[in-house]
Amino acid sequence: MKIKSEEEIFDLVKELVKVLDEKDGINIKVLDMRNSPLLIDYFIIATGNSETHINALRDSVVEKFKEKNHELLYYDKDKGYEWLIVDGGSIVVHIFTEKAREFYDLENLWINAERVNIDLK
Repeated sequence: MKIKSEEEIFDLVKELVKVLDEKDGINIKVLDMRNSPLLIDYFIIATGNSETHINALRDSVVEKFKEKNHELLYYDKDKGYEWLIVDGGSIVVHIFTEKAREFYDLENLWINAERVNIDLK
């Protein structure tokens, strides 16, 4: 698989945020992780309101990665989790229940990561 440019990666981030928004993902945040010690470019964080909802959000994110021929390293396939991860290497999507998002608090854990505003228009 070819290495994608920063622009291509950011375009995919925007498309993933749009997909999450269209599926009623709650409080969607994008963290620029390029200056962190992690070997990734972006975290996308969203909340779902039920197990069914977070599974639907995950499925739509996985579908978008596949549609864009972006390699998936890993994603949670089982049910019953309060935190689902879709790892696309340069982009990692975290989908939480409200309770789990408050508990793990990734936004505060990575407080120094720049927040990226995505215009959904």
